[in-house]
Amino acid sequence: MRYNQLGRTGLYVSEICLGAMTFGGQGMWQAIGSLQIDETTKLIDTAIKGGVNFIDTADVYSEGRSEELVGQALKSLGVKRSDIVVATKVFGDMGKGPNDRGASRGHIMDGVKASLDRLGLDHIDLYQIHGDDRITPLEETMRALDDLVREGLVRYIGVSNWAAWKIAKANMLADAHGWTRFATLQAYYSIAGRDLERELVPMMDDQHMGLMAWSPLAGGLLSGKFGRDTDGPQGARRVVFDFPPVNRERAWDCIDVMRTIGDAHGVSVARVALAYILAKPFTTSIIIGAKTEAQLSDNLAAADLKLSDEDLKALDLVSALPPEYPGWMFERQGGARVPKPFVPEAQKAAAE
Repeated sequence: MRYNQLGRTGLYVSEICLGAMTFGGQGMWQAIGSLQIDETTKLIDTAIKGGVNFIDTADVYSEGRSEELVGQALKSLGVKRSDIVVATKVFGDMGKGPNDRGASRGHIMDGVKASLDRLGLDHIDLYQIHGDDRITPLEETMRALDDLVREGLVRYIGVSNWAAWKIAKANMLADAHGWTRFATLQAYYSIAGRDLERELVPMMDDQHMGLMAWSPLAGGLLSGKFGRDTDGPQGARRVVFDFPPVNRERAWDCIDVMRTIGDAHGVSVARVALAYILAKPFTTSIIIGAKTEAQLSDNLAAADLKLSDEDLKALDLVSALPPEYPGWMFERQGGARVPKPFVPEAQKAAAE
Protein backbone atom coordinates (compact mmCIF):
# COMPACT_ATOMS: atom_id res chain seq x y z
CA MET A 1 0.00 0.00 0.00
CA ARG A 2 1.29 3.43 -0.93
CA TYR A 3 0.39 6.66 0.89
CA ASN A 4 -0.22 9.92 -0.93
CA GLN A 5 -0.23 13.52 0.23
CA LEU A 6 -3.80 14.77 0.62
CA GLY A 7 -3.83 17.70 -1.79
CA ARG A 8 -1.27 20.22 -0.64
CA THR A 9 -1.77 19.41 3.05
CA GLY A 10 0.78 17.57 5.18
CA LEU A 11 -1.57 14.62 5.71
CA TYR A 12 -0.89 11.25 4.05
CA VAL A 13 -3.65 8.81 3.18
CA SER A 14 -3.64 5.31 1.71
CA GLU A 15 -4.15 5.14 -2.04
CA ILE A 16 -7.14 2.91 -1.34
CA CYS A 17 -9.91 4.32 0.82
CA LEU A 18 -12.62 2.12 2.33
CA GLY A 19 -16.05 3.46 1.42
CA ALA A 20 -18.84 2.91 3.93
CA MET A 21 -21.87 3.10 1.65
CA THR A 22 -22.54 -0.64 2.09
CA PHE A 23 -22.88 -0.24 5.87
CA GLY A 24 -26.33 -0.03 7.47
CA GLY A 25 -28.86 -0.84 4.78
CA GLN A 26 -31.52 1.64 5.83
CA GLY A 27 -33.94 3.30 3.42
CA MET A 28 -32.88 3.50 -0.22
CA TRP A 29 -29.35 2.42 0.74
CA GLN A 30 -30.45 -1.18 1.25
CA ALA A 31 -30.06 -1.65 -2.50
CA ILE A 32 -26.33 -0.93 -2.14
CA GLY A 33 -25.57 -2.87 1.02
CA SER A 34 -26.94 -3.74 4.43
CA LEU A 35 -23.89 -4.81 6.44
CA GLN A 36 -24.33 -4.60 10.20
CA ILE A 37 -21.80 -4.28 13.03
CA ASP A 38 -20.15 -7.72 12.85
CA GLU A 39 -19.63 -7.59 9.07
CA THR A 40 -18.64 -3.93 9.18
CA THR A 41 -16.03 -4.60 11.87
CA LYS A 42 -14.54 -7.49 9.88
CA LEU A 43 -14.28 -5.41 6.72
CA ILE A 44 -12.67 -2.47 8.51
CA ASP A 45 -10.25 -4.83 10.26
CA THR A 46 -9.32 -6.46 6.92
CA ALA A 47 -8.82 -3.06 5.31
CA ILE A 48 -6.60 -1.76 8.13
CA LYS A 49 -4.51 -4.94 8.08
CA GLY A 50 -4.14 -4.39 4.34
CA GLY A 51 -2.63 -0.96 4.94
CA VAL A 52 -5.73 1.23 4.61
CA ASN A 53 -5.72 4.26 6.91
CA PHE A 54 -8.56 6.11 5.18
CA ILE A 55 -12.33 5.59 5.61
CA ASP A 56 -15.02 7.61 3.83
CA THR A 57 -18.67 7.82 4.83
CA ALA A 58 -21.49 10.41 4.79
CA ASP A 59 -24.32 11.50 7.04
CA VAL A 60 -26.92 10.44 4.47
CA TYR A 61 -25.60 6.88 4.07
CA SER A 62 -28.30 4.68 5.59
CA GLU A 63 -29.73 7.77 7.25
CA GLY A 64 -26.79 8.11 9.63
CA ARG A 65 -26.42 4.42 10.42
CA SER A 66 -23.22 4.12 8.36
CA GLU A 67 -21.45 6.70 10.52
CA GLU A 68 -22.62 4.91 13.66
CA LEU A 69 -21.26 1.57 12.44
CA VAL A 70 -17.91 3.07 11.45
CA GLY A 71 -17.52 4.63 14.87
CA GLN A 72 -18.55 1.47 16.72
CA ALA A 73 -16.21 -0.69 14.64
CA LEU A 74 -13.20 1.57 15.16
CA LYS A 75 -13.87 1.62 18.89
CA SER A 76 -14.25 -2.16 19.19
CA LEU A 77 -11.06 -2.71 17.16
CA GLY A 78 -9.17 -0.33 19.43
CA VAL A 79 -7.83 1.69 16.53
CA LYS A 80 -5.56 4.53 17.64
CA ARG A 81 -7.23 7.78 16.59
CA SER A 82 -4.11 9.19 14.94
CA ASP A 83 -3.72 6.00 12.86
CA ILE A 84 -6.98 6.47 10.94
CA VAL A 85 -8.22 9.27 8.70
CA VAL A 86 -12.01 9.56 8.87
CA ALA A 87 -13.87 11.45 6.15
CA THR A 88 -17.57 12.21 6.08
CA LYS A 89 -19.90 14.56 4.26
CA VAL A 90 -22.77 16.99 4.73
CA PHE A 91 -25.43 18.27 2.30
CA GLY A 92 -28.14 15.66 1.77
CA ASP A 93 -31.58 15.35 3.35
CA MET A 94 -31.34 14.50 7.05
CA GLY A 95 -34.91 15.37 8.01
CA LYS A 96 -38.22 16.68 6.76
CA GLY A 97 -37.70 20.33 7.62
CA PRO A 98 -36.74 23.00 5.06
CA ASN A 99 -33.31 23.47 6.68
CA ASP A 100 -32.39 19.80 6.98
CA ARG A 101 -30.30 19.86 3.79
CA GLY A 102 -27.89 22.00 1.81
CA ALA A 103 -24.61 23.85 2.45
CA SER A 104 -25.96 26.68 4.60
CA ARG A 105 -24.18 27.68 7.78
CA GLY A 106 -27.11 26.37 9.78
CA HIS A 107 -27.13 22.91 8.21
CA ILE A 108 -23.34 22.59 8.29
CA MET A 109 -23.18 23.47 12.00
CA ASP A 110 -26.02 21.08 12.83
CA GLY A 111 -24.59 18.40 10.56
CA VAL A 112 -21.07 18.32 11.94
CA LYS A 113 -22.24 17.93 15.52
CA ALA A 114 -24.64 15.15 14.57
CA SER A 115 -21.91 13.34 12.60
CA LEU A 116 -19.43 13.62 15.46
CA ASP A 117 -22.02 12.19 17.83
CA ARG A 118 -22.79 9.24 15.52
CA LEU A 119 -19.09 8.56 14.87
CA GLY A 120 -18.20 8.88 18.53
CA LEU A 121 -15.25 11.14 17.70
CA ASP A 122 -14.06 14.55 18.85
CA HIS A 123 -13.01 15.62 15.36
CA ILE A 124 -13.45 14.75 11.69
CA ASP A 125 -10.29 14.59 9.61
CA LEU A 126 -11.86 15.49 6.25
CA TYR A 127 -15.29 17.14 6.13
CA GLN A 128 -16.79 17.41 2.65
CA ILE A 129 -19.69 19.27 1.07
CA HIS A 130 -21.52 16.42 -0.66
CA GLY A 131 -23.34 18.30 -3.41
CA ASP A 132 -23.96 21.60 -5.18
CA ASP A 133 -26.13 24.06 -3.26
CA ARG A 134 -27.39 26.62 -5.79
CA ILE A 135 -29.00 28.80 -3.11
CA THR A 136 -26.44 29.34 -0.37
CA PRO A 137 -23.76 31.98 -1.12
CA LEU A 138 -20.26 30.53 -1.37
CA GLU A 139 -19.05 32.99 1.26
CA GLU A 140 -21.50 31.52 3.76
CA THR A 141 -20.42 27.94 3.10
CA MET A 142 -16.68 28.64 3.15
CA ARG A 143 -16.85 30.79 6.30
CA ALA A 144 -18.81 28.11 8.13
CA LEU A 145 -16.27 25.45 7.16
CA ASP A 146 -13.39 27.68 8.24
CA ASP A 147 -15.04 28.18 11.62
CA LEU A 148 -15.22 24.39 12.08
CA VAL A 149 -11.50 24.11 11.37
CA ARG A 150 -10.69 26.92 13.80
CA GLU A 151 -12.86 25.25 16.47
CA GLY A 152 -10.95 21.99 16.02
CA LEU A 153 -14.03 20.01 15.04
CA VAL A 154 -12.65 19.49 11.52
CA ARG A 155 -9.05 19.20 10.34
CA TYR A 156 -9.41 19.57 6.54
CA ILE A 157 -12.25 20.31 4.15
CA GLY A 158 -13.22 18.92 0.76
CA VAL A 159 -15.98 19.01 -1.80
CA SER A 160 -17.81 16.47 -3.91
CA ASN A 161 -19.76 16.68 -7.17
CA TRP A 162 -19.11 20.35 -7.93
CA ALA A 163 -18.21 22.06 -11.20
CA ALA A 164 -14.60 23.12 -11.73
CA TRP A 165 -15.39 26.84 -11.91
CA LYS A 166 -17.22 26.82 -8.60
CA ILE A 167 -14.43 25.01 -6.75
CA ALA A 168 -11.85 27.45 -8.11
CA LYS A 169 -14.06 30.39 -7.07
CA ALA A 170 -14.51 28.94 -3.58
CA ASN A 171 -10.75 28.59 -3.09
CA MET A 172 -10.17 32.12 -4.37
CA LEU A 173 -12.67 33.40 -1.81
CA ALA A 174 -10.89 31.42 0.88
CA ASP A 175 -7.53 32.89 -0.13
CA ALA A 176 -8.92 36.41 -0.17
CA HIS A 177 -10.36 36.09 3.35
CA GLY A 178 -7.70 33.87 4.92
CA TRP A 179 -10.12 30.96 5.26
CA THR A 180 -9.41 27.26 4.89
CA ARG A 181 -9.29 26.05 1.27
CA PHE A 182 -10.76 22.88 -0.18
CA ALA A 183 -8.00 20.26 -0.08
CA THR A 184 -9.78 17.54 -2.02
CA LEU A 185 -12.36 16.76 -4.64
CA GLN A 186 -14.36 13.56 -4.40
CA ALA A 187 -15.66 12.78 -7.88
CA TYR A 188 -16.88 9.93 -10.03
CA TYR A 189 -14.03 8.50 -12.08
CA SER A 190 -13.66 5.15 -13.80
CA ILE A 191 -12.23 3.82 -17.04
CA ALA A 192 -15.81 3.83 -18.33
CA GLY A 193 -16.35 7.45 -17.26
CA ARG A 194 -13.34 9.71 -17.69
CA ASP A 195 -15.35 12.94 -17.98
CA LEU A 196 -13.58 14.74 -15.13
CA GLU A 197 -10.42 14.85 -17.27
CA ARG A 198 -11.97 17.65 -19.35
CA GLU A 199 -12.30 20.41 -16.74
CA LEU A 200 -11.82 19.02 -13.23
CA VAL A 201 -8.34 17.56 -13.65
CA PRO A 202 -6.83 20.83 -14.94
CA MET A 203 -8.59 22.66 -12.10
CA MET A 204 -7.19 20.24 -9.49
CA ASP A 205 -3.69 20.68 -10.91
CA ASP A 206 -4.04 24.46 -10.73
CA GLN A 207 -5.49 24.39 -7.20
CA HIS A 208 -3.17 21.62 -5.92
CA MET A 209 -6.11 19.49 -4.84
CA GLY A 210 -6.24 15.76 -4.30
CA LEU A 211 -8.71 13.44 -6.04
CA MET A 212 -10.77 10.85 -4.20
CA ALA A 213 -12.31 8.76 -6.97
CA TRP A 214 -15.72 7.37 -6.12
CA SER A 215 -17.21 4.37 -7.92
CA PRO A 216 -13.99 3.41 -9.77
CA LEU A 217 -15.81 0.21 -10.80
CA ALA A 218 -18.77 2.20 -12.15
CA GLY A 219 -21.21 0.83 -9.61
CA GLY A 220 -19.93 -2.74 -10.13
CA LEU A 221 -20.32 -2.67 -13.90
CA LEU A 222 -16.55 -3.14 -14.26
CA SER A 223 -16.33 -5.97 -11.75
CA GLY A 224 -16.04 -8.59 -14.50
CA LYS A 225 -19.50 -9.96 -13.76
CA PHE A 226 -21.13 -7.93 -16.53
CA GLY A 227 -20.63 -7.86 -20.27
CA ARG A 228 -22.34 -7.73 -23.64
CA ASP A 229 -23.78 -11.19 -23.17
CA THR A 230 -24.61 -11.16 -19.47
CA ASP A 231 -26.77 -8.96 -17.25
CA GLY A 232 -24.77 -9.89 -14.16
CA PRO A 233 -25.69 -11.99 -11.11
CA GLN A 234 -29.07 -11.66 -9.47
CA GLY A 235 -28.96 -9.16 -6.62
CA ALA A 236 -25.76 -7.48 -7.79
CA ARG A 237 -25.64 -3.78 -6.95
CA ARG A 238 -25.72 -2.65 -10.58
CA VAL A 239 -28.78 -4.85 -11.21
CA VAL A 240 -30.84 -3.33 -8.39
CA PHE A 241 -29.32 0.18 -8.45
CA ASP A 242 -28.32 1.20 -11.99
CA PHE A 243 -25.97 4.07 -11.17
CA PRO A 244 -23.83 5.97 -12.17
CA PRO A 245 -24.86 6.50 -15.81
CA VAL A 246 -22.47 4.79 -18.23
CA ASN A 247 -22.07 4.48 -21.99
CA ARG A 248 -22.57 0.72 -22.08
CA GLU A 249 -20.96 0.07 -25.46
CA ARG A 250 -17.79 1.88 -24.42
CA ALA A 251 -17.86 0.00 -21.12
CA TRP A 252 -18.10 -3.37 -22.89
CA ASP A 253 -15.13 -2.41 -25.10
CA CYS A 254 -13.15 -1.50 -21.98
CA ILE A 255 -14.06 -4.77 -20.29
CA ASP A 256 -12.91 -6.75 -23.32
CA VAL A 257 -9.47 -5.13 -23.17
CA MET A 258 -9.27 -5.37 -19.37
CA ARG A 259 -10.15 -9.07 -19.49
CA THR A 260 -7.28 -9.70 -21.88
CA ILE A 261 -4.87 -7.74 -19.68
CA GLY A 262 -6.21 -9.41 -16.54
CA ASP A 263 -5.70 -12.88 -18.01
CA ALA A 264 -2.12 -11.95 -18.91
CA HIS A 265 -1.43 -10.85 -15.32
CA GLY A 266 -3.54 -13.60 -13.72
CA VAL A 267 -5.84 -11.10 -12.00
CA SER A 268 -9.51 -10.09 -12.08
CA VAL A 269 -11.07 -7.50 -14.37
CA ALA A 270 -11.93 -5.45 -11.29
CA ARG A 271 -8.31 -5.34 -10.23
CA VAL A 272 -7.25 -4.05 -13.64
CA ALA A 273 -9.97 -1.36 -13.56
CA LEU A 274 -8.78 -0.14 -10.15
CA ALA A 275 -5.09 -0.29 -11.07
CA TYR A 276 -5.80 1.86 -14.12
CA ILE A 277 -7.27 4.66 -11.96
CA LEU A 278 -4.44 4.31 -9.43
CA ALA A 279 -1.94 4.78 -12.25
CA LYS A 280 -3.25 8.27 -13.01
CA PRO A 281 -0.87 10.88 -11.55
CA PHE A 282 -3.73 13.05 -10.28
CA THR A 283 -5.37 10.26 -8.25
CA THR A 284 -4.84 10.53 -4.50
CA SER A 285 -7.08 7.66 -3.41
CA ILE A 286 -9.76 5.41 -4.86
CA ILE A 287 -12.83 4.67 -2.76
CA ILE A 288 -13.84 1.03 -2.77
CA GLY A 289 -17.02 -0.36 -1.28
CA ALA A 290 -17.38 -4.04 -0.48
CA LYS A 291 -19.93 -6.49 0.84
CA THR A 292 -17.57 -9.43 1.48
CA GLU A 293 -14.01 -9.91 2.71
CA ALA A 294 -13.14 -11.76 -0.51
CA GLN A 295 -14.28 -8.81 -2.62
CA LEU A 296 -12.40 -6.38 -0.40
CA SER A 297 -9.20 -8.43 -0.51
CA ASP A 298 -9.29 -8.60 -4.31
CA ASN A 299 -9.80 -4.84 -4.52
CA LEU A 300 -6.98 -4.15 -2.06
CA ALA A 301 -4.64 -6.23 -4.23
CA ALA A 302 -5.03 -3.64 -7.00
CA ALA A 303 -2.40 -1.62 -5.14
CA ASP A 304 0.14 -4.34 -6.02
CA LEU A 305 -0.75 -4.58 -9.71
CA LYS A 306 1.74 -2.78 -11.95
CA LEU A 307 0.32 -2.22 -15.41
CA SER A 308 2.86 -1.97 -18.21
CA ASP A 309 3.14 1.02 -20.53
CA GLU A 310 1.55 -1.13 -23.23
CA ASP A 311 -1.33 -2.04 -20.90
CA LEU A 312 -1.96 1.61 -20.05
CA LYS A 313 -1.76 2.66 -23.69
CA ALA A 314 -4.34 0.04 -24.68
CA LEU A 315 -6.65 1.08 -21.84
CA ASP A 316 -6.27 4.79 -22.65
CA LEU A 317 -7.13 4.11 -26.27
CA VAL A 318 -10.25 2.01 -25.69
CA SER A 319 -11.63 4.42 -23.08
CA ALA A 320 -10.73 7.68 -24.81
CA LEU A 321 -13.29 10.47 -24.50
CA PRO A 322 -14.89 11.72 -27.70
CA PRO A 323 -13.67 15.22 -28.61
CA GLU A 324 -15.80 18.08 -27.26
CA TYR A 325 -15.59 21.85 -27.68
CA PRO A 326 -13.58 23.73 -26.56
CA GLY A 327 -11.14 20.86 -26.04
CA TRP A 328 -10.68 20.11 -29.71
CA MET A 329 -10.06 23.80 -30.38
CA PHE A 330 -7.38 23.90 -27.69
CA GLU A 331 -5.59 21.12 -29.50
CA ARG A 332 -5.91 22.85 -32.86
CA GLN A 333 -4.78 26.31 -31.73
CA GLY A 334 -2.49 25.62 -28.80
CA GLY A 335 0.29 23.57 -30.36
CA ALA A 336 2.72 26.49 -30.44
CA ARG A 337 1.93 27.54 -26.87
CA VAL A 338 3.08 24.58 -24.80
CA PRO A 339 5.68 24.88 -22.02
CA LYS A 340 9.05 24.86 -23.81
CA PRO A 341 11.88 27.36 -24.42
CA PHE A 342 11.16 29.95 -27.09
CA VAL A 343 13.89 30.18 -29.72
CA PRO A 344 13.73 33.16 -32.15
CA GLU A 345 13.86 32.28 -35.84
CA ALA A 346 17.17 34.13 -36.27
CA GLN A 347 18.73 32.06 -33.55
CA LYS A 348 17.41 28.85 -35.11
CA ALA A 349 18.97 29.83 -38.46
CA ALA A 350 22.32 30.58 -36.81
CA ALA A 351 22.31 27.24 -35.08
CA GLU A 352 21.67 25.48 -38.36
